[in-house]
Amino acid sequence: MAQLLHDSVHSVGAQDYSHAQLVAWSPRPIDPKSFAQRVGDGRDVFVAVSDENAAIGFIELEASGHIDCFYCRPDKVGTGVGAALYQHLEGVATTRQMVRLFVEASEAAHRFFTAQGFGTVRRQEFERNGVRIHNYVMEKTL
Repeated sequence: MAQLLHDSVHSVGAQDYSHAQLVAWSPRPIDPKSFAQRVGDGRDVFVAVSDENAAIGFIELEASGHIDCFYCRPDKVGTGVGAALYQHLEGVATTRQMVRLFVEASEAAHRFFTAQGFGTVRRQEFERNGVRIHNYVMEKTL
């Protein structure tokens, strides 16, 4: 999944961000051990897999309603994989009686989450590895 994240950033993100921004965002795939520790902190990680049992997308839900990572393999973007992952996450959130979901969304994710009924709270600028990048704080009341 660490490689999937990196590949998605550099493929999907290239539509909206400069090369320097993409390298700052994901200079290389996260070390698998570090990635496993990060996702092992109690968050839910929902993974879509291919017929060959390979990860083709994933989305993370924290107990607060925060959606952290949401990435699909570049060749699966626009095929419904992301929409299915999100619908599953929202179903889980609803079952848990969460009242709000929120996310910091890239340009591509901003378009996706807008289509899912999220509103934009604000655009935010930040610095990563010495490079200015932007995303959008978004939320949805359940």
